[in-house]
Amino acid sequence: MDLVLQLLFTGIGIGAVYALVALGFVLIFRATNVVNFAQGEFSMVAAYLMVVCVELGLPYWLSFLIALAGMALLGVIFNLGVYYPLRHRSYLPVIIATIGASILLANSVLAIYGPQPQVLQGWFDTPGIQLGPVYLDSQYLLIIAVTVALVIFNYWFFEHTMLGKKLQATSQDKEMASLLGISVTSMIMITFIYSAVLGGLAGILVAPVLFVSIQMGSTIALKAFAATIIGGFGDVAGAIIGGLALGVIETFGAAYVSVPYKDGFAFLVLIAFLIFRPQGIFGERVAEKA
Repeated sequence: MDLVLQLLFTGIGIGAVYALVALGFVLIFRATNVVNFAQGEFSMVAAYLMVVCVELGLPYWLSFLIALAGMALLGVIFNLGVYYPLRHRSYLPVIIATIGASILLANSVLAIYGPQPQVLQGWFDTPGIQLGPVYLDSQYLLIIAVTVALVIFNYWFFEHTMLGKKLQATSQDKEMASLLGISVTSMIMITFIYSAVLGGLAGILVAPVLFVSIQMGSTIALKAFAATIIGGFGDVAGAIIGGLALGVIETFGAAYVSVPYKDGFAFLVLIAFLIFRPQGIFGERVAEKA
């Protein structure tokens, strides 16, 4: 039982990172009806920005703010350079453009910083606390706390603020939102900025747990994308539940089945969902008449 509790805590911590990136997937999909496959690279770029700022001797909190500001700027550039020119095209060219942007970001960081993985220190000097039989790593506690805070913030923001309601209206029907006087272009811009910051925050939080490397973005993105499908594509609650579930499944699979194949468990679950419940946990089956 002690091992089960320890694995559960670790799985929730890792799953919270997947949930944050999955939330970025969902927000952009609901606003533009397009999957942004560069969402994982947002995490990688933010982690490298943190490493650079810390190496320059900047305080950790200032490095954090600079990295998030950089991600907000990247969200603006991404929207104007990738999505906006193709906004009137079908979804396929936009998806291909996001894949191309993902490759460009990864190779740009590789060219600037090199292939050597980097280590980023955590927020706290104390590595963790012992709570009975379970060791609570301080970085995992921070990841879980930030995820819970963001879930609460998202609920309040989208349900109780005018800007949140405008964003929801834009995601549901752009034409009607435009007729009601909502600036659809501005709402989509805000969505890209917010999703880039979310992805960057996930990368910064998980960087002290993992090595900061070029591959970290694609690994996180693939699992976060699987989480969005498992939870129900386009559903915010589904993205969060799917991310947490994948983190727990991956951790228990590594402990009881095989460590080398731990990355494969998420995709086995994804395949099972695609076969038996393709609409996901919270999705609804939609029927169309010819």
